[in-house]
Amino acid sequence: MSEPTPAEVAALIEEIGTGLRARESEVIKEMTYRILHENDFTRADPRMEKMRIAAIHSNVVTMIEILANNIPLENMQPPMAAVESARRAAQREIPSNLLVRSYHMGQNSIMRTLHEEVERRDLPVDLGLAVVKQLNDRIYAYADWITSFVFETYEAERVRWINARGSVNSSTVQALLSAATPAPAAFEEATGYRLDRTHLAVVLWYTGGDESTVLSMLGSAARVLARDLQTDGPPLVTAVDRRTAWAWLPFGDHQPVAKVPESWVGEGIPAGVRLAAGLPLRGLAGFRRSHQQAESTYLVATLPDTPYSRRTMGFGDPGVAIVSLLTHNLDATREWVREVLGELAYDAEQTAPLRDTLRTYYSTGESHVHTAQQMILHRNTVKYRITRALELIRDGGTPHSKLDIAVALEVCRLLGRKVLRAPRR
Repeated sequence: MSEPTPAEVAALIEEIGTGLRARESEVIKEMTYRILHENDFTRADPRMEKMRIAAIHSNVVTMIEILANNIPLENMQPPMAAVESARRAAQREIPSNLLVRSYHMGQNSIMRTLHEEVERRDLPVDLGLAVVKQLNDRIYAYADWITSFVFETYEAERVRWINARGSVNSSTVQALLSAATPAPAAFEEATGYRLDRTHLAVVLWYTGGDESTVLSMLGSAARVLARDLQTDGPPLVTAVDRRTAWAWLPFGDHQPVAKVPESWVGEGIPAGVRLAAGLPLRGLAGFRRSHQQAESTYLVATLPDTPYSRRTMGFGDPGVAIVSLLTHNLDATREWVREVLGELAYDAEQTAPLRDTLRTYYSTGESHVHTAQQMILHRNTVKYRITRALELIRDGGTPHSKLDIAVALEVCRLLGRKVLRAPRR
């Protein structure tokens, strides 16, 4: 029997690659499950875990396309999700060996799948061996190339991160936030930040285009905020990623208000900086809890396609605390809002002012006078809108309490189209 020709081997590899396109979702699911469960270092960080999943997805797609189209490595660009995942790992001080191990596991996983594809074809021994050898060479070359690239990216980001001005070592902060038995004395010694005070935690992030000076910009914004609020000392600031920082503002006897006014991001803070704040709380427990609140507020403030446009949001602002809990299951929240508000839950020009008026009415203790004053409306207009809004709610069928209605209206105010019904055509 003649030896298999390079053309025969290449044709089979392209056939296998093309066939894997149909199994792409299955391959990605199996690889993701294995890597995340056998090399678990991001379960406590949902954003980092989501980035890892995106990196696995992009690497699998790239490898399949290389095989299906016989693309030389020199013509490829590294998947952006893989590159960004390496940057985020460096920013969170995840050891690089864990990152490299993930790629070795990915290489092993895809080769298992490819061996199954070869076995399924029941090829002659010589041809099957030639195909397996070529597949091994191609996948090894890709794994070696992408691992080298992401490792270099990781190291460059790690150096940049270490040199980031005004940023406390993030692992020190993470240890205090997540430890079952925290070590406050060691934390205070490492950071110079005292915990026996009242703490206001904030999340600062940048929505502009240029990333070159974001970390120093956010650190500066935290210091400006501390100065304006007359804190008991300098803020503690630690970077989270290239566009986000956490900060704690310390207070003595003087404490800030629970609600966060827009004026908190006034002069001295660049236009692209936004802010989410917890409540001012005391001691180690307050340091941790205020941060949890700020993170929950940040989740609400950064949900896409919502009507909230202010640069600041606080956990103590109306509706934010309850909405931050409801966003963990948006599908169920959406259904609940529509059940409670009935016909008032349509996203339409006619229903929007009715929702705003009824929400204001409930927030003012069901006062027509105060509602009219707050909304700068005539009392008759207020009465008409409230009557009409309640009619639309009743048209939905099942009656609900005033509390349910008031909460549903706050959810609509903050989440808008995320929970409203699409307008009728």
